[in-house]
Amino acid sequence: MTRYALNLPINLKMEAEELAARQGISLNQFIMWSVSEKVASLRQELDDPKFPGITYRRGAAGWPTPVLRGTGIRVQTLVMEKKEGASPEEIAAEHELEVAQVREAHAFYQVHQKEIDANIIAEKDLDKRS
Repeated sequence: MTRYALNLPINLKMEAEELAARQGISLNQFIMWSVSEKVASLRQELDDPKFPGITYRRGAAGWPTPVLRGTGIRVQTLVMEKKEGASPEEIAAEHELEVAQVREAHAFYQVHQKEIDANIIAEKDLDKRS
């Protein structure tokens, strides 16, 4: 891994540290995820401009997976919790998110349902084989 000195404005650094702490990760990991998401987004141009809080990240299986921007939380995770009967407020509290983020993920699902349902089915199939 390559080292790179990074100069951030103090307010941006403090905000990034706070967001990283809320996710339970280091500032270094948060910055790496953020840069990774941005590079992937620009390279793949998969992001839906109607949903600025959602981006794609390549998952362990190698296919792009929609996640809440700045977090490692997959849209399908929030969708599954809703299907199990949890309210947006309960889901937000569970993941330390804003309710608006959960609602955006659910709205994203309504538009991209076929894609996300296919990911859910593929993941269940992998689990059955394990």
